[in-house]
Amino acid sequence: MSLTTREWRFVQRPVGLPGPETYQLVERDLPPLQPGQCLVRNLVLSVDPYTRPRMDDVPSYAPPFELGEAMTGGAVGEVIETRSAEVPLGAWLVHQAGWREHAVVEAKAARVVDKGRYPSSYYLGVLGGPAFAAFVGLFRTAGFEPGDSVFVSGAAGAVGSMAGQFASLAGAKRVVGSAGSAEKTKYLVDELGYDAAFNYKDGPVLQQLQSAFPDGLDVFFDNVGSDHLAAAVEVLNEFGRVAVCGTISAYNASEHRAVPVNAFKIVTKRLRLQGFLAFDHEDLREDFDSRVGTWLENGQLTYRETISQGIEAVPAAFTGMLTGTNTGKAIIRLADDQV
Repeated sequence: MSLTTREWRFVQRPVGLPGPETYQLVERDLPPLQPGQCLVRNLVLSVDPYTRPRMDDVPSYAPPFELGEAMTGGAVGEVIETRSAEVPLGAWLVHQAGWREHAVVEAKAARVVDKGRYPSSYYLGVLGGPAFAAFVGLFRTAGFEPGDSVFVSGAAGAVGSMAGQFASLAGAKRVVGSAGSAEKTKYLVDELGYDAAFNYKDGPVLQQLQSAFPDGLDVFFDNVGSDHLAAAVEVLNEFGRVAVCGTISAYNASEHRAVPVNAFKIVTKRLRLQGFLAFDHEDLREDFDSRVGTWLENGQLTYRETISQGIEAVPAAFTGMLTGTNTGKAIIRLADDQV
């Protein structure tokens, strides 16, 4: 099938927050399929924090974007042509060729999901990468145990909103989240079931965290870094654990400023701080699908999306996600006829 489509390309490395000059929307002709490939019509796209560090020309766990390269990200697409025996026509695929309307996808690098059982966007959020990161970070990296007191930074975002709910459902003693507005802190308590929440803009994080955990905390799920991490080290109980999922506070900084962390207390409290990448833990996928799927079907999970419409909306949605204008998962919807 010969097809012309549109995709966003990376054309200028940003200094600070990415602007319109960072990308260019271009038309391109897709090549014929090779054996093992599928052509998908993307239904929904994801924008995620990890994309921002890849715009800088520095080493990381994933190579930086090259100038002129098509941007990538999570997406769910419907298969409209297939040369894979494992992927039938019409199937839904979760893949990484987002930021475009159509894509040629290697079947072995994609995942077939139940078509129509849930909205397609769920596979990018509550049943996708952000929730899986929350699951890995809480249950494996932090070694959560029932009765733990848990603090989640960036708690109203795609990952944080799941991490806090997972902790509550798994028997946490107390769950507290931080966010950047009164509206978001209200959402955490009233809708997500957090025991308490605070706006980190209202005052020093350390003081607010000490008030939230007068008896100390056991687990810190960190999406923010900086002053949140420094404060958590002060408030964590002995043998406390920190799962470092992200440091979004520094992603757009043109100059990185270190926040002092009391290393002596890390030693004397015998704390464990560990970063993680969810894709290193695919052995947990079956457990994740079972437990989170059950919670979702039983109505025990609250899930919210901030939805933008059309391929043209991708850069603004990405910027909004980086600056915290979204609540829950940031999604771009491309197709009006999707489930």
